[in-house]
Amino acid sequence: MTRRPPSLRSRIPRKKARRRLPNWRLRVALSTVVVVVGVLAWAAIARGFAPASNTSLTRFDAIIVLGSPADGDGNPTPEQLARVTEGVNEYKRGTAPRLILTGGAARNHFVEARVMARTAEAQGIPASAIFVEPQAMDTIQNACYSVRIMQVHGWHSAEVVSAAYHLPRAGLIFSALSVSSGPMSSGPIQWAAHPAPRLSPSSSAYDTALASVEVLKTARYLIWTRWADHCEP
Repeated sequence: MTRRPPSLRSRIPRKKARRRLPNWRLRVALSTVVVVVGVLAWAAIARGFAPASNTSLTRFDAIIVLGSPADGDGNPTPEQLARVTEGVNEYKRGTAPRLILTGGAARNHFVEARVMARTAEAQGIPASAIFVEPQAMDTIQNACYSVRIMQVHGWHSAEVVSAAYHLPRAGLIFSALSVSSGPMSSGPIQWAAHPAPRLSPSSSAYDTALASVEVLKTARYLIWTRWADHCEP
């Protein structure tokens, strides 16, 4: 009996069907991008809707000037000088009878609040109207420790002075600040934000850079520091 030669089709080796597996690295990268964009969008929206006050008061018990680093020689930078100068101007307008200057040695060994106090005194504010908070290392602590000073003295309202780009994040922090219970507690303070005008013009690129950094800081606050750095007066 003769055997039939194999057909041409049977001679061609069959390729094993390959299952295309998804590239997990690409999927992780895309997921990361989506999450980062989502968080930044959340931060930008939060800044856009951040409260600027919780009161309609125009006169306050104190003016809180939020800290900004001094330069390497211990002199006020233009940013710090602008904040202090506006706080001084608000004091002279009768907005409040005292200043709370807040900020520790966050960037160098010079305590921000003490440099600001010297500047305020040089601009005519009596030392008796200046209260120095020298420990805060960030905006959460600026708010928390300043309110502690207010509680000790029985003050209930404050105007918060800082740069315009900084105030949305400060507004989120002050609005979320809870006041601890106890004999010193008198409930949340009444507050209103007040921007400090720049003393000299700046470029649009510089303004964009500052706003971008603040969006990143706001994102960090929303997802991490408001829990990790929680502070109660």
